[in-house]
Amino acid sequence: MTEPADPLNAELLELALEAATRAGAFLRDGRPDDLGVAATKTSAIDVVTEMDIAAEKLITGLLTDRRPEDGLLGEEGASVEGTSGVEWVIDPIDGTVNYLYGLPSWAISIAARKDGETLVGVVHAPMRGEIFRAVRGEGAFVNDRRARVRPAADQALALVGTGFGYLAERKLQQAEVVRRLIPEVRDIRRGGSAAIDLCDVAAGRLDAYYERGLNPWDYAAGDLIAREAGALTGGRPGEPLSPALAIAAPPGLFERLQTRLDELGAWHD
Repeated sequence: MTEPADPLNAELLELALEAATRAGAFLRDGRPDDLGVAATKTSAIDVVTEMDIAAEKLITGLLTDRRPEDGLLGEEGASVEGTSGVEWVIDPIDGTVNYLYGLPSWAISIAARKDGETLVGVVHAPMRGEIFRAVRGEGAFVNDRRARVRPAADQALALVGTGFGYLAERKLQQAEVVRRLIPEVRDIRRGGSAAIDLCDVAAGRLDAYYERGLNPWDYAAGDLIAREAGALTGGRPGEPLSPALAIAAPPGLFERLQTRLDELGAWHD
């Protein structure tokens, strides 16, 4: 693996890779075999919540031990301001429903950002045997292969990933957007992990991805990985990618899809 040119980025990448790998092994090996069978029971959901919290503690404990001055922002409640200017953005299990049911599309997402810029992103999908990584300005990789987006497809030939929120009202609006969009594209995929979907755009496995309602820990690492693989990312026209709307696609397709999603109201419930 080529070392990043900047010593800080090299340190952050090494630490993110170590934390993601450790958490991945813990989550993979610690998942009860019968969890999927009991997926409708409250007790099974409690186990997933416990694993989520434990994985975040594993990650934040390692980061704090190695870089105690850094800030932390995590899905399961980690919130530390820090004094170094570096902030870690952590999702210990992106795709918790997939994890609950024993589906392979779940991942650990870790990003490090400074002064509002994401410097390093790592997404580890243990059941797929893949680690996606990127350093700002130095490209994206899946395992040790360089990741590149597909050439921009005509929108009618684009395979587009998306996702749905938890609230029924939001899902109804998102379903309406899909109903109107699906005749205009090759097909729609709903994988269940925003981090993996963004990485699949980076790896050329999806032509594009969009979703409303993501949190920063869902997209911080995947956004950098997609951009470093050649994708454009953003929200509504003229706006950055945000919880309101996240879009990723190669130049040429991105602009057309962004305009169409704005027309369809994909940015509101």
